[in-house]
Amino acid sequence: MPDKERLQAQDQSLEVQSGVDAAKEDLGEGGSVRSPLDSAIAMSSKLFAWAIFLAFIVSVYEVISRYVFDSPTYWAHETTTFLIAAVFLIGGPIALARDKHIRVRIIYDAVSASTRRWLDVLNSLIAMLFFAGLGHAGWTLMWKATHTPTGAIHFEGTGTAWNPPTPALLKIIIFVCVCLMFVQSFLHLIEALRRKTPETSASQGGR
Repeated sequence: MPDKERLQAQDQSLEVQSGVDAAKEDLGEGGSVRSPLDSAIAMSSKLFAWAIFLAFIVSVYEVISRYVFDSPTYWAHETTTFLIAAVFLIGGPIALARDKHIRVRIIYDAVSASTRRWLDVLNSLIAMLFFAGLGHAGWTLMWKATHTPTGAIHFEGTGTAWNPPTPALLKIIIFVCVCLMFVQSFLHLIEALRRKTPETSASQGGR
């Protein structure tokens, strides 16, 4: 029985690793996936990319309606604004999952693998602290945008003739994305602490 359980655990580990490897191949040069959550988020980017295409379609429809049929819509501008803003916000977790955030690597590339590991640990801790503060602010914004002062649920609108609840929806997305990035940073911290470097491998091999 222990052997069977061990084989099942190895199979599950291989499935997770194959998903991570597939995401790495999809990222191209410079990408790096460090957890199954990163893999899932990175692969979901193809789905969210369709929001940009939808915003393009809505914009084309608005132009044709306005300048060809002289019948402008009252919803196109706010729809495209919401879609592009949502994609922009979701880009945070996706960029973190793909390890594609802009960074200055002068010091990072000049030090040893062991030092880079501890820099990654420090970076993850700072990121978690930042996202924790941002999450607190995001929760406050989200609550005020989805509730009245008396506590009743009421989504904040744009105040226009159409008045869609897109401001409240965007603030919900902000909070969800910040929470995701906090969890991602925590998983990156665990990965950095467990990472094997040539120095640690050599010291363990010499024992």
